[in-house]
Amino acid sequence: MRNNPFSMTCPQREGALPLREVYVRGRSGERSRGWLFVEGRAVPVALGRGGIRADKREGDGATPRGVFHPLRLWWRKDRHPRPRTGLAVRPIRPDDGWCEEPRDRRYNRPIRLAGEAPGDRLAREDHLYDYIVEIDHNTRPRITGRGSAVFLHLARESFGPTAGCIAMTRPAMLRLLARLTPQTRIVIE
Repeated sequence: MRNNPFSMTCPQREGALPLREVYVRGRSGERSRGWLFVEGRAVPVALGRGGIRADKREGDGATPRGVFHPLRLWWRKDRHPRPRTGLAVRPIRPDDGWCEEPRDRRYNRPIRLAGEAPGDRLAREDHLYDYIVEIDHNTRPRITGRGSAVFLHLARESFGPTAGCIAMTRPAMLRLLARLTPQTRIVIE
């Protein structure tokens, strides 16, 4: 019997090996919907409203094409227990945000937001950012205007489009987290 690639076990237990790679592909005829493939199994995902594009730009709503690696998990400690994962983990605080301003020296990096400061607020009222997998899109080197805050996160109930991220259900996210490591390749085609 073949191991279930999305088993809920920790990578170090019960034979669930860390993932070497996952693939994300758009769904034919629906550019803001796609599939995440893990060892031959498909999980539905929401993509950016601009579909998958190789020439990602800030504000275009596209999910970037390329090969990326997960850097760390951000999670809402006030809503959920710490999930199992091979990634570094950081709880989301109320003032955590992400800089999306290309002219700012902190562009595409985590920041602290005071009051109504601009930026992508990570502690959202809805549940989309209850789990955020930060990936290494536009990090080394960071290029002004090539896109920021591209994450794996939770999907809306309707699987509506994202602003460029990859979104999935909470059960799918938890199963994926249990097998992700910084060495996992995320191939977006």
